[in-house]
Amino acid sequence: MKLDTTVIQALSLDPSSTTVKSHGSSSFNATAKISTTLQDGTQKHLFMKTSPGKNAEVMFRGEHASLNAIHAVVPSLCPASRYTGVSKDDGTAFLVTDFLDTSSSCSSSSSSSSSSSGGGGGNSEDQKPSGMSLAAKLAKLHTTPAPTQAGYANPMFGFPETTCCGDTPQPNGYEASWAKFYARNRLSAILEKCERNNGQDAEFRGLVERIVDKVVPRLIGDEHLNGGKGVMPVVIHGDLWSGNKGRGRIGGKGAAVEDVVFDPSAVYGHSEYELGIMNMFGGFGKGFFDEYHGLCPKTRPVEEYGDRVSLYELYHHMNHFTIFGSSYRSGAVSIMKNLIRKYGD
Repeated sequence: MKLDTTVIQALSLDPSSTTVKSHGSSSFNATAKISTTLQDGTQKHLFMKTSPGKNAEVMFRGEHASLNAIHAVVPSLCPASRYTGVSKDDGTAFLVTDFLDTSSSCSSSSSSSSSSSGGGGGNSEDQKPSGMSLAAKLAKLHTTPAPTQAGYANPMFGFPETTCCGDTPQPNGYEASWAKFYARNRLSAILEKCERNNGQDAEFRGLVERIVDKVVPRLIGDEHLNGGKGVMPVVIHGDLWSGNKGRGRIGGKGAAVEDVVFDPSAVYGHSEYELGIMNMFGGFGKGFFDEYHGLCPKTRPVEEYGDRVSLYELYHHMNHFTIFGSSYRSGAVSIMKNLIRKYGD
């Protein structure tokens, strides 16, 4: 396997001391491990995704920004991304991150031996574990205000790049209102793509429009949450099902084993938005949520917490309906009918 000259130049790698070989697997991309020897004789390992697909450049720019947004808040939660770009030779898109070793030896390691900072992606022999569980890391991510973007006086809901959940590009234009962002940039946007993929569906469209017009403002309107104070935007992973978490060493051999996440589709959003897909597929038990909510309390009114999570889960049912077809339609319809019965007047 040959390393593209674009990557070599972008990362200032020495071709004579750098190797690349296929590593792991991905649903949408080819994946590889880059190993290089630095001038001081130490080895550095990186992970690379490549794809010639027309949406790959957009997908990788979104993942690059997503990883770095998460890493900036909780460095031990995910690897930093080092480069994303397009080959000057054949147009192949690349994403290069610090190497994350999630081999079986990491999975079987005790969870008490949590994490490395991941810093430069090298192989320090004495990287100190963070001592934080996945629940504690996620709570820290979800209680740290998102950065204020250039041109705005306050943190906004949105993200500086289009991100992809699966292969679905997600619009992330900034909004001051979380309810407006979620209605427009998630539910309405995915409805349009769902109809392009699956055809017109009058019943389904009618239900989504009722959710957008009635349920969203009633359930997650700014004037309704937290006694009228609304919610602050925080960094959300965006696709945190159980297959996108694990245990691993950021940087590879010599790094501490940590609870980690990968393949993010980030947004600056309401912390509970994260929980929709976590609830959809499971894999996060009562102990996890007890610890998490002890550090990141449920939004008020607490009694509507379960329905808010269902509203956020709805987006992922719609996205899966869009990508995988009709088997996910019934789940979305069931959630919508239940929410409309409660909040649709």
